[in-house]
Amino acid sequence: MAVDFSRVSVYLVTDPTLSNGRSELEIVRAAASGGIRLIQYRDKLAGKRLYLEKARALAALCRELGVDLLLNDHVDIAALVDCAGIHLGQDDLPTAEAKRLLGPSKIVGRSTHDPAQAAAAIREGADYINIGPVFPTATKNTPVVPVGLDMVREIARISTVPVTTMGGIGMDNAADVVRAGADRVAVVTAITKAPDVSRAARTLVDLVESAKASRSA
Repeated sequence: MAVDFSRVSVYLVTDPTLSNGRSELEIVRAAASGGIRLIQYRDKLAGKRLYLEKARALAALCRELGVDLLLNDHVDIAALVDCAGIHLGQDDLPTAEAKRLLGPSKIVGRSTHDPAQAAAAIREGADYINIGPVFPTATKNTPVVPVGLDMVREIARISTVPVTTMGGIGMDNAADVVRAGADRVAVVTAITKAPDVSRAARTLVDLVESAKASRSA
């Protein structure tokens, strides 16, 4: 179930603690109506049983909406769920091991924080890489030093796989990230905490698409 990254401008990562009390299903349905085509289900608090239950419900909804779903961290659960694949951090399973568990139909993405990690992820077979955090962010329990736009420029220029960008990205700076060479941005609170999720998603998609068009011009 390959993800067509050419249709992804904004990649939404869920977080049940940052959604103003709304469920992942509510957030995803509204975001999809605003043009979001790729979702990552991330929940650091749920136990395995609950995570599996929620992942299956999200997978069913995403199929209905024509949206691709990635899971975060839990390779074993991704193997059980009809999803597009898994997103892994630097301390998670090696890419080859994740691919062995998931089989050829699912993709594996990797978070990277510098060119060496990006190169290693690509060399090891990651289907896409994420650069971040681009800007300061409060969505991670463990602080990571922001990599900045220069890192986005460097990695986007050399990557041979699709690149996503994340960390502190919102309405005020998404266009800057795209102008630095990114083709897409990943966000949490810019959408999940918005009073109108669908409108926020549409605004962000339009910002990214406009910035890409101006970059090409």
